[in-house]
Amino acid sequence: MLGVAVEDEVRVANGAFYSAFESGDLDAMAEVWDRSDRARVTHPGWPTLYGWAKVLGSWEAIFANTEFIQFVLTEERVLVLEDVAIVTLDENILQTAGPAEDGAVDTDALSGARVAATNVFVHDGTRWRMVHHHGSPVSGDVV
Repeated sequence: MLGVAVEDEVRVANGAFYSAFESGDLDAMAEVWDRSDRARVTHPGWPTLYGWAKVLGSWEAIFANTEFIQFVLTEERVLVLEDVAIVTLDENILQTAGPAEDGAVDTDALSGARVAATNVFVHDGTRWRMVHHHGSPVSGDVV
């Protein structure tokens, strides 16, 4: 199961995570995850949440309070170890918390951020499912 093709499968699973995030689609987000007690998430500024119910609740809260978000992913690295895959990357984020008066994205309210992220996937025999997402804010230029 190792090799470039497997890394590509992991990249597809990782891409599905960010597509679900950008679209605010809770059903699509649920499809990405391993919906068990193994699931865990650490959002920037949040404590780590354990178990699928808490992970799902965190996405519900984020989606309810995010009008627009877009990711440009850089420095993506994939490491596959048998049935576990680790993806490290930088999330370069453009977002706004609320709509303009006409319901469109308020471009005056856009803000940017950079987050160092680690996504961990397990292969369930059929496909790669996320078991852990960790995001830490990056301040300025480092190293």
